[in-house]
Amino acid sequence: MDDLIFVVGTGPGSISALTFDAKAALDKADTIVGYPVYTNLLKKDFPDKEYIETPMGSEIERCRLCFEESSKGKKVAIVSSGDAGVYGMASLIYEMSGDYPDTEIVTVPGLTAAITGAALLGAPLSNDFAVISLSDILTPKEKIEKRLRKAAEGDFTIVLYNPMSRKRRDNLRKACDIFLEYMEEDRICGWVENIGREGERKVYLSLKELRDADLTMFTTVFIGSSETVMKNGVMLTKRGYEKKE
Repeated sequence: MDDLIFVVGTGPGSISALTFDAKAALDKADTIVGYPVYTNLLKKDFPDKEYIETPMGSEIERCRLCFEESSKGKKVAIVSSGDAGVYGMASLIYEMSGDYPDTEIVTVPGLTAAITGAALLGAPLSNDFAVISLSDILTPKEKIEKRLRKAAEGDFTIVLYNPMSRKRRDNLRKACDIFLEYMEEDRICGWVENIGREGERKVYLSLKELRDADLTMFTTVFIGSSETVMKNGVMLTKRGYEKKE
């Protein structure tokens, strides 16, 4: 089996946040395929690669190009920000791989926004947590709402991906309205934008304030559980050690 595709999670985008394995895979690749917003973050550090880019919404075409380029004897890396297996390209590549039995696929993990964002805010994920995307492009709104309710009922710390975009301005507000059925208005929340990139910033706020926040698709949102507190200027979720004393 000579054909090879690396499915690489590039983390938040800076070279310092690439895992060693991700950097090694990109070093080996002849061609890097991806969404332009994410490939552009790599070009400075991997200038000698061939880049193939497709717009948002062309994910199937992007994967097909990977298999075609690999069949030419090239080592191909398809990239996703964060981790390729978390709302990334890994699942689609594997779905399509049945039509390309001679191609080996190697998944290379990366640092997803739930992890990198949590580190910037403090330690909000120290106990059980749920990660939910508010994008309804591929998931029905009704299913997203059900997942939000179950996570709120379960008292998880909740991480929201894709909280808002130019076309989906109300998704975050509607999610917060659901949470407010189960949580107090002053529940501790936080958000981080442009993690690891120019313009990175973090904000701590209440659930009531979060409801009216104006965010982007590059923002990751954290809603604390009942065990989440602010201490020494950071957001942390108690693990429960003090209860044993």
